[in-house]
Amino acid sequence: MRGTHESLQDVFVPGKLIDIGPAVLATGGAVANTGLALFRLGIPARLMGKIGDDWFGQTILGILRQHDPSLAEGMIVSPGEASSYSVVINPPGIDRMFLHCTGANDTFASDDVSDEALRQVGLFHFGYPPLMRRMYEDDGTELALLMQRAKRAGATTSLDLARPDPASDAGRADWRNILKRVLPSVDLFLPSIEEIMFMLRREQYDTLSSNELSAYMNAELLSELTDELIGMGAAVVALKLGEYGLYLRTTSDEVRLAEAGRYAPGLQNEWAGRELYAPCFKVSVAGTTGAGDCTIAGFLAGFAQGLSPEETMIGAVGTGACNVERPDSVSGIVPWEALRERVAAGWRQHGTGDLLSGFEENPREGAVVWSGPNDAKGENRT
Repeated sequence: MRGTHESLQDVFVPGKLIDIGPAVLATGGAVANTGLALFRLGIPARLMGKIGDDWFGQTILGILRQHDPSLAEGMIVSPGEASSYSVVINPPGIDRMFLHCTGANDTFASDDVSDEALRQVGLFHFGYPPLMRRMYEDDGTELALLMQRAKRAGATTSLDLARPDPASDAGRADWRNILKRVLPSVDLFLPSIEEIMFMLRREQYDTLSSNELSAYMNAELLSELTDELIGMGAAVVALKLGEYGLYLRTTSDEVRLAEAGRYAPGLQNEWAGRELYAPCFKVSVAGTTGAGDCTIAGFLAGFAQGLSPEETMIGAVGTGACNVERPDSVSGIVPWEALRERVAAGWRQHGTGDLLSGFEENPREGAVVWSGPNDAKGENRT
């Protein structure tokens, strides 16, 4: 979209013609964004998602095969169903907006993922249940079952959310109750601050715009939200803060960490009782589509490689920064070693501003992660 606009209200004016430039066709969502970002980082990934036997579905398979033929092998093609798609409206200088069709995602259920597939993975990441009807119906019974099956299969489990349309069935679901049922089976929980405010602080959320929510964020709020989520059963909670970076809290229960699946061994010393914040790296922003998903990919990549929480946080915000340098969701992602070299070369970060009080600087490999007042400082930390 050419030119600059103050807000989306300036864009959507009846009868107005907007010069938007060429279309960019790209895959999106947790499967494609996080999965392809992991692949581009150099982490082996198997993509599992449900699409229709329509033109969009065939196009999705074609795009995945362009990256690597094996990436399309785990996709489910459901005859007679429509593939999910989104129209992303992403004007320069304004947060993006989505027009979305859930399509085949609404029929995705726990039994679409086989026990054999779960036994073969080290880490199982599931995304966007608020956009999948079977996953949020009946107080999240199918979602809880799927995550329980993944845990029983020995996988480290990871969950991301999406912010539903407030007027939809998903928007009216009891998400607090759903999270209480699901999070005991979630090792890594990686939602955005907006999603969690929508689900756990709905009254405050409804009174705030996106800009006001950013101003409303502070260390006390982030601590309260993550305390509640860890109390529900999650072992590691990383809240995506958009342009402000990433905030991490972990359980102090070493038994819970030891139960975190195939990547659990050795976690307890460095990951127990942590509170960390990593600001974003400075880049020229071309678009924010998939930024959160790519941040998650960086986090999962660091975690799967057995890195410290600090190194994992740096990798996460670094991957997210690479994403926003391109208008699409994954073409900016570079191999992990190239990312580390860019950080080590002195890639500048944004400051913390007034967001967090009581945090201390903790320089790491060319970048800074901030330690919060609740940080237990694992015994292996230097």
